[in-house]
Amino acid sequence: MESVIFEIRAGVGGEEAALFARDLFRMYSKYAQKKNWKIRVFNLRESDLGGIKEIIFEIKGERAFSELKYEGGVHRVQRIPKTEKSGRIHTSTATVAVLREPEKTEIKLNPNDLEFDFYKASGPGGQYVNKRMTAVRVKHIPTGIVVTCQTERSLAQNKEMALELLRAKILQMQKEKQKKEIEKERKQQIGWAERSEKIRTYNFLQNRVTDHRIKKSWHNLEDILEGNLRPVISALKKHLG
Repeated sequence: MESVIFEIRAGVGGEEAALFARDLFRMYSKYAQKKNWKIRVFNLRESDLGGIKEIIFEIKGERAFSELKYEGGVHRVQRIPKTEKSGRIHTSTATVAVLREPEKTEIKLNPNDLEFDFYKASGPGGQYVNKRMTAVRVKHIPTGIVVTCQTERSLAQNKEMALELLRAKILQMQKEKQKKEIEKERKQQIGWAERSEKIRTYNFLQNRVTDHRIKKSWHNLEDILEGNLRPVISALKKHLG
């Protein structure tokens, strides 16, 4: 069993970017359901129109990280937004970060390095979550990394999930540091796309999804957004694996 942590954030495009971020979360959720993988949401911030400003969630299942590790980067959408009255095509973006969740023994956390903040949760859960201090914010003092978790009703559950997310972020920081050191020595890029790179475009008018890293397109956009990612993932593993 492998665990992968996703962070999806709305990028350029305001409310339309938040709606696109929601579409991406739905796409990965649908794919996970098809694979019988489990999904657990760590944190969620929604927009006024039901989009997603930020969502952090875990997907756990057989070869989950191996299949989804190439999804990290900037995803771009080109379509006429529902909020656009004049019918103009807009280009918006969302960023996707993909983190491998380490084993507890792989990243050991010193309690003296952790700073906890407990507060009342907001969002899904109704009045119950607002009455008790169930949300958790954790700062890892040596690295400055801060994570939050508030989706569970129990303080203990949120704390456990926050520590899982923190370990994944520390591991990712270590991997990025190692990667930069290797690049400095070899003078070339190694590894998969960083979040700052545009990796994929979803063009609704042409019913096309294009992955720019492997220069390949698929003309079944709606099908892909419904979670049918197998052809895309297979092509990425063949060219980037």
